[in-house]
Amino acid sequence: MSQENHAGAPLNPGLVFDMVQAHQRSSALKAAIDLDVFRAVGQGPGDVASIARHCSASERGVRILCDFLVVNGVLAKQNGHYKHTPTSAAFLDPASPACMASIAQFMSNPALLASYDHLAEVVRTGRTSLPGDGTVEPENPVWVEFAEKMAPMMGPMAAPLGAVVLEGHTGPMRVLDIAAGHGLFGIEIAKQNPQARVTGLDWAPVLRVALDNARKAGVQDRYDMLPGSAFEVDFGGPYDVVLLTNFLHHFDPPACVGLLQKVHGVLRPGGRAATLEFVPNEDRVSPPMPAAFSMTMLTSTPAGDAYTLSELTAMYHEAGFGGVTAHPIPMSPHTVVMGLA
Repeated sequence: MSQENHAGAPLNPGLVFDMVQAHQRSSALKAAIDLDVFRAVGQGPGDVASIARHCSASERGVRILCDFLVVNGVLAKQNGHYKHTPTSAAFLDPASPACMASIAQFMSNPALLASYDHLAEVVRTGRTSLPGDGTVEPENPVWVEFAEKMAPMMGPMAAPLGAVVLEGHTGPMRVLDIAAGHGLFGIEIAKQNPQARVTGLDWAPVLRVALDNARKAGVQDRYDMLPGSAFEVDFGGPYDVVLLTNFLHHFDPPACVGLLQKVHGVLRPGGRAATLEFVPNEDRVSPPMPAAFSMTMLTSTPAGDAYTLSELTAMYHEAGFGGVTAHPIPMSPHTVVMGLA
């Protein structure tokens, strides 16, 4: 007979153990990526000895690691040989164009995880324990790594965002891409509208990654770079579109409003400002991924948060925007929120 708590839900001590041991899963995945296990499994034949040779690792270690990955649903095992699951074949084998290994490596960056070792203190103070202002410290080198490694996660969202922002508009257009990072969002608009000219704004070392991506996309002749801080540099303008992708969540509402006011000031009448954000429901605990993103901001920034649609709408309105609309990206935890100048 199962025990139940006062709310009528079954008691589940396994949930506690799962949380306590969660570090084993993330560490095992990172180790398998670092050792190139998923490439070895994809190439076959998948026995312990051949994987160990490929990875220059011990057979005992490979067997235990691969069995652990099977237990956790990342690999399959048949007759003593390891094989890909559909998920690992698509997202973890370097031979796949959808491989997410670089994303896992970035998210396992020891510098980013350091705050979690002091999470109780972070909760007490309400801000990151990372040096300075954490990930929003000027010229933080983590953003070069982000630009280089997170493109596989952001790339699939670029086309839907471009379609929402352009809304079928063609012809000459100036676009400012704030915190451009890898540059894929601005680049996508340049691809969808051959007459769009894009200015990427970010730290200079980061913009070199964006420019390289613009070259690969064949739009480098319509891609300009504006190095510096979004809060300090002169935007120029006027612009038809300003992008603020995955940026506002790093700051508190007054800072976001101030930046949106600055954006409003460089937009042509009727111009559009589009954010791409993790937007939780008003209860702040659903859906799981957008809601949980607040923890990332707590541990990595002094004042960032995952904002609800009502909070983002209020920021837009305070900054002078109207016509605020939300456009969830299908099969994604992200939402495009757009306001009209």
